[in-house]
Amino acid sequence: MKKRLLACACALIATASSALTGCGLLPGDEGTGTRTVTVWLMKGSVSDDFLKRFTTAYEKEHPGIRLEVAFQEWTGIGKKVTAALESDDAPDVIEVGNTQVAQYAETELLYDLTLESVRDLGYQDWLPGLAEPGKVNGSQFGIPWYAANRVVIYRKDLFERAGITKPPKTREQWLEDTGKLNDPAAGTQGIYLAGQDWYTLAGFIWDEGGELAVEKNGTWSGALHTPAALRGMDVYKELQALGEGPKDADEENPPQAQVFAGGDVAQIIAPPSVAAAITERNPALEDQLGFFPIPGKTAGKPCAVFTGGSDLIVPLNSRDRAAAIDVVTALAGEKWQTDLARTMNYVPNKSSLAAAVAGQEATAAMAAGAARGRATPNSPEWAAVEAANPIKPYMTAVLEGESPERAAKAASARITTTLGGDG
Repeated sequence: MKKRLLACACALIATASSALTGCGLLPGDEGTGTRTVTVWLMKGSVSDDFLKRFTTAYEKEHPGIRLEVAFQEWTGIGKKVTAALESDDAPDVIEVGNTQVAQYAETELLYDLTLESVRDLGYQDWLPGLAEPGKVNGSQFGIPWYAANRVVIYRKDLFERAGITKPPKTREQWLEDTGKLNDPAAGTQGIYLAGQDWYTLAGFIWDEGGELAVEKNGTWSGALHTPAALRGMDVYKELQALGEGPKDADEENPPQAQVFAGGDVAQIIAPPSVAAAITERNPALEDQLGFFPIPGKTAGKPCAVFTGGSDLIVPLNSRDRAAAIDVVTALAGEKWQTDLARTMNYVPNKSSLAAAVAGQEATAAMAAGAARGRATPNSPEWAAVEAANPIKPYMTAVLEGESPERAAKAASARITTTLGGDG
């Protein structure tokens, strides 16, 4: 509430100033009657065609606004955004990773968009994996924009050869089918799952009711040692054994797309975008790739998944906050969400918009999983946990035979210390 009052006070000041300076026009716009709204988007988030369509339509509907879009690189973006928030020349709208919102909100330099979320943006239907990390201490600072998550990419020909006529709907059936597909004598792996694919593990942990870390009275602590989290690790271990994935490496070492393209691997767990890398290496697989949501414990309820994607934020010192909020409202609204999802094969920000991608097998599989999507713990310090990442060696230790309880307690203690708790 304090931040909201501060924002309102700033808005009143801006209104008073605009009466004296010609409607609050930006430098260079004086006398033209046009206000410039600066938007930072991440490189690769949208196509040139989408951006052109949106900009043309938006400026036509808002004759007094000119959109100025600048693309940013992900590398080093954290420091760049923080510096912009602290400057007197911040962009008006910034695209940020959904799990980055907390660290920017900690600066107290983001505009609180809770009121707009409730009044204009239909927050009740947002994907939880985008909405939850955008909400910090009860205030909505990040507005969900688009999502992507992991699915199962599979070889249709190998499924057919094993007598499997349709993708599994439950975890039990999935494990049974993967066992049928795993035929070392024939050189076929049921699944290629690297031992340190911790994002996939997180989904199994959440599906069992566990957490990576929990917060109590403002203090975070690791939770890998809880019974629910250990059950998630048991699922991972059982699945990982049905292939030849390395126990001591993650999915990028070697790249699992390379492994899938080069051998008789029946399945991998990856974002659908990985399919392009597979077919680039092995064009013969173009017509053999299929996609389905990671199965959960019951049919009709896919496994929980880590949701990646982006939120939109408005800096507190935006020089045209009203226009900035209007741009965010348009980008997050049904019309442009539908366009973006179909153009970029993203999951829209609301589960009610999943029908927009119903005819796209890969994206539809993502959307089904995204309905149960989650994000990493919403602590500003979580990035430091990922940098050191005690989860990876924990997974390797368990897969190599160490006591899961002992390894999990050690990993939880390291997470707690990194998050600022008493490890």
